[in-house]
Amino acid sequence: MSTSEARGVVESWRALRTPLLVTGLIVLAAIVVLIATSSQTSGTFSPDSTKTDGARALSALLKKHNVDVHGTESLDDATQPGDGKTLLVGPSGFLDPSDWQRIAQAEWSHVVLIRPSSEALRALAPGVQLSGDSISSGSRQPGCSLPAAVKAGTATVSGPTYSAPDAATGCYGDGIHNTVVRLQLGDRTVDVVGTARSFTNDQLADDGNAALALNLIGTHKDLTWYLPQYQSHGVNTGQDGPPLIPPYVRYIGWALAFTVLVVAIWRGRRLGPVVAERLPVIVRAAETTEGRARLYRRSRARDRAAAALRESTLGQLHKAHGIPRRADPSAVVATVAARTGRDPAMLYELLYGLPPLTDAALMSLSQELDVLTQEVRHP
Repeated sequence: MSTSEARGVVESWRALRTPLLVTGLIVLAAIVVLIATSSQTSGTFSPDSTKTDGARALSALLKKHNVDVHGTESLDDATQPGDGKTLLVGPSGFLDPSDWQRIAQAEWSHVVLIRPSSEALRALAPGVQLSGDSISSGSRQPGCSLPAAVKAGTATVSGPTYSAPDAATGCYGDGIHNTVVRLQLGDRTVDVVGTARSFTNDQLADDGNAALALNLIGTHKDLTWYLPQYQSHGVNTGQDGPPLIPPYVRYIGWALAFTVLVVAIWRGRRLGPVVAERLPVIVRAAETTEGRARLYRRSRARDRAAAALRESTLGQLHKAHGIPRRADPSAVVATVAARTGRDPAMLYELLYGLPPLTDAALMSLSQELDVLTQEVRHP
């Protein structure tokens, strides 16, 4: 390898090491954020959400009564053996019939279905059907002998209702169509709850909603709170079918955001110190001045030419007499008049007067300014 090639490699590494280090740190931070967010649940009826449609308050209430709440979005967690445990399935999301069968085959002692779909009812609560009628939000007596409902008393219920077989217990309805249904299937207890909003942060403190949720869900000390994947932004109303926007889109959004940040830092990086370069042609100051004068003459810009001449003269006067650059014109005129003995009115006209109207007047102004400058230099 030649010396020039080796130098090129070293310089390239020096230029790229900072962007590569920054990119690596950002990618590492993105991975940490994704891992942290993946360990929590989000969306409607999430035990980690503090929004009005979240259930953080219910989760805290259960934990206060010694119920271990495990929030998850993984189907594998919902299909683990659950003997002596409770599984709560959230209202949002979509699962295939085979997924619901896997959950049904797990040995959960207690299953709570919050606003379930028809597929979920067929797999986990056979005989319970969505009635198609809904109850508007309002306080309602339990109207049943279910201990959890009797202890809670009046609750604020709303949402879809369900019809159930004779062996089931229906509460908070008209006796035929109810918003809470309990079904006993051998050693497993299945609760179907259509009034999801009653247990959210927004309404948990109303009526006996908190007591109903605690007595209905907190039956075992171990609770797996499952929010199915492919969850939609709204509550599942019982219509089967995948949502339009799956949840992994948010991870893609995070990745794109970090990519944009990396590109912005890369494109906005400093390119190093300024390097002085030789000019291809050296132009003398006199030639530059003559060229600008010709441009002024060609465009008949006597006002700009006069302003340039006066500005140059004032600069020399300020320097010679120690006058501040932002001094008032009257102070400048008074100082120069005292130094040169000239008439202050004539000096003001010379230094701050109107621009000349003819080339001859411009030449005369130039000569007078030159004389004044000579007087200042050689008093």
